[in-house]
Amino acid sequence: MSTTWTDLRVWARKRRYVIRRDPKLNLGYRIGVGLIGAMVLAGGIVAIPYPGPGWLIVFLGLGILASEFTWAHRLLTFARGKYDLWLDWMKQQHWSVQALFGLATFAIVCVTLWLLGAIGSVAGWVGLHQSWLQSPIF
Repeated sequence: MSTTWTDLRVWARKRRYVIRRDPKLNLGYRIGVGLIGAMVLAGGIVAIPYPGPGWLIVFLGLGILASEFTWAHRLLTFARGKYDLWLDWMKQQHWSVQALFGLATFAIVCVTLWLLGAIGSVAGWVGLHQSWLQSPIF
């Protein structure tokens, strides 16, 4: 017998109802959801300029927070709307504007990797030991 998504949601709602009845357990649960959601959200914000699922991680973090906090639900709704508007606007732009944004993203990634020392490390693997490749931070 397989469990459907509906069965799983009903089970989760019943468990959540039990947790809500106990104030201490409810507080602990909300703190846990807040910490996990904040960590996922922070990771998503860090990942935004990089190729990959940065915005997806941001929305996932907000979704985790929105499961317990009304302010996060409002922020998630607002952010998704603005993100959709941004994508629609970007699709309407000339290819040169799209390319400019792509180059800007590439530049942000390169500068971040340089600052974190990744470019200098990889250059060392292939025998390039130029001082300008090394991170000024590390």
